[in-house]
Amino acid sequence: MTCQFRCGNACAHDVANTADNAYFGDVVKEALSRRGVLRAGALGAVVVGAGVAGAVPALADEPEAEAARHGWNGGGGNSDIRFTAVQPNTDDALTIPEGYKSSVVVRWGDPVLPDAPAFDFENQTADAQNKQFGYNCDFVTVFPMGRDRALMWVNHEYTDESLMFRGYTGGAAATEDQIRIGLAAHGGSVVEIERAGDTGEWKLVTRGRRRYNRRITAQTKMRFSGPAAGSDLLKTAADPKGTTPIGMLNNCAGGTTPWGTVLTAEENFNQYFINGDKVPEAQKPYITRYSITTGTPSSSRRFDRVEERFDLAKHPNEVNRFGWIVEIDPFDPDSTPIKRTALGRFAHEAATTTLARDGRLVVYMGDDSRFEYIYKFVSKDRYIPGFDRHNRELLDEGTLYVAKFTGDSPAAELDGSGKLPSDGQFDGYGEWKPLVSGDRSFVDGMTAQEVLVYTRSAADKVEGGATKMDRPEDVERNPVTGGVYVALTNNSNRTAAQVDEANPRPSNKHGHVLEIAERRNDAGEKTFAWSLPLVCGDPNDPTTYFAGFDKTKVSPISCPDNVTFDKDGNLWISTDGNALEKNDGLFVMPVRGKERGYVRQFLTVPVGAETCGPLVSDDQRSVFVAVQHPGETDDASPETPSSHWPDGGSSQPRPSVAVVWHGRGKKIGA
Repeated sequence: MTCQFRCGNACAHDVANTADNAYFGDVVKEALSRRGVLRAGALGAVVVGAGVAGAVPALADEPEAEAARHGWNGGGGNSDIRFTAVQPNTDDALTIPEGYKSSVVVRWGDPVLPDAPAFDFENQTADAQNKQFGYNCDFVTVFPMGRDRALMWVNHEYTDESLMFRGYTGGAAATEDQIRIGLAAHGGSVVEIERAGDTGEWKLVTRGRRRYNRRITAQTKMRFSGPAAGSDLLKTAADPKGTTPIGMLNNCAGGTTPWGTVLTAEENFNQYFINGDKVPEAQKPYITRYSITTGTPSSSRRFDRVEERFDLAKHPNEVNRFGWIVEIDPFDPDSTPIKRTALGRFAHEAATTTLARDGRLVVYMGDDSRFEYIYKFVSKDRYIPGFDRHNRELLDEGTLYVAKFTGDSPAAELDGSGKLPSDGQFDGYGEWKPLVSGDRSFVDGMTAQEVLVYTRSAADKVEGGATKMDRPEDVERNPVTGGVYVALTNNSNRTAAQVDEANPRPSNKHGHVLEIAERRNDAGEKTFAWSLPLVCGDPNDPTTYFAGFDKTKVSPISCPDNVTFDKDGNLWISTDGNALEKNDGLFVMPVRGKERGYVRQFLTVPVGAETCGPLVSDDQRSVFVAVQHPGETDDASPETPSSHWPDGGSSQPRPSVAVVWHGRGKKIGA
């Protein structure tokens, strides 16, 4: 059920990336000096603000010595993580450690706008849903407004109509009201929240004006900015200038900017369109590359029945208007969301910002599909604190890069068994390959606008080749060490012949985490070192690796999806699709000191749910998680629900954002 509604059964289709880029096993190690870049396990010191790099980092010029001083490669002191790990389970509950408490902040259907009606599962309407909290919740971020008030942004990734409506049998048989409700349930929500007393609990504000509260949907008017705005590839009959798209779809992870806006990522947009096989011949290779639906599958939501733009036989360019990073100002409910074309178009998962040494803005992004790539954008101009008008143009001009990874071990040592190479870890070196900068394309045969609209195809063709990864999802930068961490969720299609050092297992159903250390620990650099501190799965499985930590003490973990950090620099990992046949959860892993690799499970989510978000508050007293699609199991329905979370009893499951805090006011994890 999850596969059908979230990504249109992507894994059941042919792999979209058929480019003949070499795998690591076929690549000759590049002539990069070991002293010219950092070892990925030896990250230099950096200080960045919570959520984004709010100031230019103060970096160590001698990163290897700095790393040794801090003991980031296994020496040094322990972390401050002290709780008894939650055991794997299949309970229909949000299970948390002893001593902690939890509550629901906001759930599907809760009023967002002051005039929204109360949620009524049996009598839903599109007008009500436009004013209520949307369906599946993913990326969560919070903007403080003083100590006890804040604005919370939440993505609504996709809808599962078979759990939303009784008797739902498919898009062709759906009522127009159901289809319109689905359109309204996508997008995102801005809601005002408040602290409950002097605790780590937060609640939805339900009284007063709530002037910032807002719903963004698949029908919200937006605008394009950047080099591809106005491109012929973005023009439609309804928008002949190619500058005013309508709505956003399948928003998964995201990020925030130093000037206080949201960057939300459109991911599996391909599944919402029909008749991809009827576009003009010149467009068909790109349609295939983005896995656009051909014909009219029975599983389709059939948005085209109420909005003709979703029929590509009639409006072939409409699909090009999705798959972008969208910027939204949570403090201006009348502002127009902006699709930033300079960041490229693909199945965006993340949009994490930081600053280079010289103050340029850097954005890290993943393309969540099998054998896809990792990207980075570096702005042309520098961030200037307080100069809002200048800063809001940084995302429109800069250079978009794609990552190439090179292993440093002989191919014969990479046999898929999980045995580490002779140097003791899966690691190597890498390079950010430029794709486009402003109006200049670095890809032969493609214009700058074509590179930005058809970014996957451009990355396939870039000179020297980009590296095919195992579903690169969230990308985050450590606020203490400056290391960049990538969640690689899984890839059951990788064969033994395709194993490489950065993707060391065939049929990789559990995924792994990648650690990047850029040269001089500068996000603006073009070279880096990398390693795999975590290869997920059952600790008893010899193919797993926990940064060398004692595997008899760690929690099993499968399918890392979203990652975040607390202010101490500990890595928090949420999972999606646990292949160990237990509920998904949230885990924490120190990345330095003696406890590097010590994975502990902090919580589990209910039956059928995915753990999203997550977010550790600035004061480290609260952790927010988005509990997405509870009860989404095969054969579940409103008549026979497999979950009753969060309301219990005989209630229908409702995707929700929850908060967890320590009952005695301690910081999370302590």
